[in-house]
Parts: sequence; structure tokens; C-alpha cells
Amino acid sequence: MALQLWETLKEAITVYTGLSPATFFTVLALALAVYYVISGFFGSSDNHPRPRSVEEQMQPLPPPVQLGEITEEELKQYDGSDPKKPLLMAIKGQIYDISQSRMFYGPGGPYALFAGKDASRALAKMSFEDKDLTGDISGLGPFELDALQDWEYKFMSKYVKVGTIKKSVPVTDEAASAGEPAKLKKQMFPSLQKMVHQLMELWKLLRVLKPMSNIKM
Repeated sequence: MALQLWETLKEAITVYTGLSPATFFTVLALALAVYYVISGFFGSSDNHPRPRSVEEQMQPLPPPVQLGEITEEELKQYDGSDPKKPLLMAIKGQIYDISQSRMFYGPGGPYALFAGKDASRALAKMSFEDKDLTGDISGLGPFELDALQDWEYKFMSKYVKVGTIKKSVPVTDEAASAGEPAKLKKQMFPSLQKMVHQLMELWKLLRVLKPMSNIKM
């Protein structure tokens, strides 16, 4: 029975493939070998370790840290260049933790130049020029201010606020002129003290000399 089945199988192989049974099984074995090699090379990613960068991205982000009030210079430290620090950005003086959008605002991202800065003016104007990477929004038109407001609402709803930018108070001409009298007074005070001291010494000397002038020679 088995022999008859084998003879039937050989005839079928020859008829349908045009190959001898030995050649057919050789080709079949090679095809299986190639299949296993290729399937092992392009196997499921679940069976292979992921790159480190992907694993890091899949790890949960640490909770945002409240920084309080910091200067614009200190904010530059959070531009994404240090992966151990959170990624921060400010709008209208309010600082937000945008670490969850590192692929957009981190190094190499399309909006990377906004990170670590108050980019209010640039966002309002949709500008990527260095001169607009500032929190100064003076002179903007109503449409630009509306665009900036939309950005602010987006950040308020999506990201956590972690601080504010410390505003530096510029010294105006009036403030400088108001400080001049105090400065002049401070400079003159030692001289006045010295003059008073000299007058006191002179007064003591006169008191000593006055009785001597009454002595008749």
C-alpha cells in the first residue's frame, strides 16, 4: 500500500512540476531553508530587543518639577540639550513643561528653536527668525495677538505650568537722575564729617588761646 502511494506521488510530481522526485525534494528543502533564514532575519520585533532610544521614549515621564521664578538665562538650560533635565518653554512669561512633546520641541524637532525660551513673539507671528525668539510682544497687531492667545490656551490645556520668568526692571533715565542726589550726598558725607571735625578742633584751640590772650606781659 505504501509502495503504491509512493509510486503515485512520484508520477504526480513528474506530471505537475516536470522535475524528477529527487530534484523536486532538493528544491523544496532549499526553499524551506531560505524561508527560515529570511523569517529569522525579519522576525517579529517583539522577539528582539528594541533600540535604547525607543525604550527610553516608552518609559513614563517623571512628574513636572515646579521651578518658581527663574530668569531667561536660567530657562536656556532646559532646551533639551541635557536629556536628564525637563524640556521647558514659556509663553507670555509663563513656563510650561513640554517634555511629553520632545519629538517636536526637542533637539532635531521642527520647533526645537522655541525650547528653553519665551517664544511669544515668534508664535504670534509664526516666525522662525532669531530676532522674534523673545517674550516682547509690543507692537503686535490684533490678529497676531489672537494667534498668541490660541497658543497660550493650547499650552494651558496640554502642559503643566512649572514657573514664571523673572522680569528684569530696566534702569530709565529718570531713575538714574533720581539716584544722582543720593549718590552725590553719599560722596559728600565723608567730606562734611571731616570739615566738622576740623572746626571742632579749631574751636578747642581757640578756647585754649583766649585765656592766654588776657595775660598781661
